[in-house]
Amino acid sequence: MLIAITGANGVVGRAVTRELAHAGHHVRAIDKTPGTATVLADACDHDDLSAAVDGADAIVHLAGLRSPHVADPATVHHTNVVASYNALTVAAEHGITKICTASSINAVGGAYSRRAHYDYFPVDERHPTYNEDPYSLSKWIAEAQADSLARRHPELSIASLRLHGVTTDRRSAIADRPGPDVVINHLWGYVRGDAVGQAVLAALHPDWHGHEIINIVAADTISETPSAQLAAQHWPHVPLRTDLPGNRGFYDCRKAHRLLGWTHPEP
Repeated sequence: MLIAITGANGVVGRAVTRELAHAGHHVRAIDKTPGTATVLADACDHDDLSAAVDGADAIVHLAGLRSPHVADPATVHHTNVVASYNALTVAAEHGITKICTASSINAVGGAYSRRAHYDYFPVDERHPTYNEDPYSLSKWIAEAQADSLARRHPELSIASLRLHGVTTDRRSAIADRPGPDVVINHLWGYVRGDAVGQAVLAALHPDWHGHEIINIVAADTISETPSAQLAAQHWPHVPLRTDLPGNRGFYDCRKAHRLLGWTHPEP
């Protein structure tokens, strides 16, 4: 396939581009700034993006601002919401039926909350949202946009991958981990960039139509403390739906295995 990738210059974009190219696909790397991108286009400009994806067989939408701290709240919100909507609508307009977008585990609230709220562990895709910052809100809205486009265009297959702390490996995730309040909120999670690329590759060969939200998180945590102990210490009132033996992660990724055949590589 010829796959258009927005945000190709970013950390996730570079990792995904490598995986797709390694799998034999042709990649059209799109970004608004020069770098590894082969096409300069702004995902927030509908016509610009429409021209950039013309002729593609699939779209991987990774462009956007990756935290609420990189710009003022309105800019973070508007950039992510507009870019996502444009990617979805230009796909529909060009008859591109395979779409994969980068969502975030923060769509339900988490790392950027004052104190995250969880109803149960491990967190699955049906967990309600308690987001309270512009980044997390923008990711939740982007998922709602995908629901809307899938209703209007039933031929579409859209995967919103909820990513978490993309890094090269567990050691780097440990070295770069944020302060204690943030790491407690985000449940000590991470995901390797190559694993994200593998998930994207699988999502572009779907056997479903519509929109699916899928957790893409490592099976373990970045903490050496056993997960059951972390839960008891920091989240004593959150019920466990399954046991958390050893350093088992706090996110349920069984849907990724069921729909994509995806599992995170061993650390």
